[in-house]
Amino acid sequence: MHDHGNGGGRPVASDESGHGAPRPVDHGDGLHEFLSLERELTVFLRRARASQGEMAREVHPDLESAAYGLLVRLDECGRQRATALAAYIGVGKATMSRQLRALEELGLVAREPDPADGRAWLVHLTDEGRSRVTSVREARRARYVRQLAHWNPDEVAELARLLHELNTGMEK
Repeated sequence: MHDHGNGGGRPVASDESGHGAPRPVDHGDGLHEFLSLERELTVFLRRARASQGEMAREVHPDLESAAYGLLVRLDECGRQRATALAAYIGVGKATMSRQLRALEELGLVAREPDPADGRAWLVHLTDEGRSRVTSVREARRARYVRQLAHWNPDEVAELARLLHELNTGMEK
């Protein structure tokens, strides 16, 4: 048994050949699947954070990795109030203001008065912001296609469905 960098200091076992993904030792408590889930999500999230930083730098060298998600949200949903963006991302108003100010300074987003409420502002991607985000997202999708070329398309669809279900369940 080895730690395998699972971060929890829990013992893990390799498959019979000693190759492949390590699996947590089953202690007979019915939690084996959740230990495996925790380990796989830890690796997945570590890789996702690194990837998000790379994608942010591809959009603009001075872009903070956390701001990349804002750009993607604006790309997918169009104009949004800062309060809606903050709620979606899960940050406070001050953090959102700071991130949006930085994105404005980089020329990636702009604000305009909300026609429904003159006191509020809507944030949107600039043409430059949309062009850069689109380019990075297309390159990312192409990477997914290459990396998952050996998967059956139904498996890719099932993974997307399960991740959506997981994300939806965690919002509650």
